[in-house]
Amino acid sequence: MSAIQIKSTKEGGKTKVSLSGRFDFNSHREFRGAYEPALTDVLVREVEIDLGAVDYLDSSALGMLLLLREKATASQKSLSLTNCRGIVKQVLDVANFGKLFTIR
Repeated sequence: MSAIQIKSTKEGGKTKVSLSGRFDFNSHREFRGAYEPALTDVLVREVEIDLGAVDYLDSSALGMLLLLREKATASQKSLSLTNCRGIVKQVLDVANFGKLFTIR
């Protein structure tokens, strides 16, 4: 399993944070560093977390997503999780994340 790779791109009023590899506790600092600029940028209205290339996520990853959700709500930004499939989608379904997040 590979360590997480994170790429953040900004287009218009949206920041897309693309993750690939293993999303677990070891990636919390990098993950936070990727989304925090979007939360403080007044021009960004939407944050998209692209999980399409994630091959593993654990409970700490779910915690990081919940923390991001709180911060995004406080910053009045919309948040979506995209390209969820396979094991990632199963974990999100089991955790009932569909009730908390926009999942596309």
